[in-house]
Amino acid sequence: MAATYSDLARKVVLVTGGASGIGAAIVRRFAQQQSNVVFFDIKADEGRHLERELSDQGLGAHFQCVDLTDIAALQAGVVEARNAHGAINILINNAANDERHSTDEMTPEFWDDRIAVNLKHQFFAAQAVLPDMKAANAGAIINFGSISWIAGQGGMAAYTASKSAVIGLTRSLARDYGPYNIRVNAIAPGWIMTERQLEKWMTPEGEVELMKRQCLKRKLSPDEVAKFTVFLASDEASACTSQHYIVDGGWV
Repeated sequence: MAATYSDLARKVVLVTGGASGIGAAIVRRFAQQQSNVVFFDIKADEGRHLERELSDQGLGAHFQCVDLTDIAALQAGVVEARNAHGAINILINNAANDERHSTDEMTPEFWDDRIAVNLKHQFFAAQAVLPDMKAANAGAIINFGSISWIAGQGGMAAYTASKSAVIGLTRSLARDYGPYNIRVNAIAPGWIMTERQLEKWMTPEGEVELMKRQCLKRKLSPDEVAKFTVFLASDEASACTSQHYIVDGGWV
């Protein structure tokens, strides 16, 4: 039986990149906690499908089609969410894209695009919701990193640079906003078996590597990350802030 955190009921939770993968699992888990979940994504069909699925179950899930790389659109989306559902209590900065890229072929434009997709929006989403949290003298922000840079993965330098920077962002925000009882943490997932990972990167050779590297000799699911995310956002983790938590089955 899944854990229930009564303090999450009726909390307004904003999840970025919530239409698929780990993000969708997080949306489902917060909705099951009776939170009022708003999720942003550019995947309109998937987002509306998930919204209908959860609404049909009587759960509060509200999709907004938002391009997070357009900061003005992101800021407007937060205003829309606040006006419709109330002040944001919890922010989950999940959205990212781990597309591989060659260092030799990198251009300044593509570098900026990767930073925008994987890092920049995390800061501006936090900036947009922090006034709500300051006014409430409470809040939780969870920024998603990755074990890729810890493991020294190659072939995606802009991605790993972005994900390592998430720790600096997290610790700085935690220090600045701790006096307002706002907790800021980071989660670094390992190789989680989302549909994208299974379709694009999981090969027989990859599975051999996974079983070799992980302490747990099995594939990890998005829901395993989601369950930890919900815990970390709850009052059960009330003393946890400025930390970086690895959920990878013991890869690193």
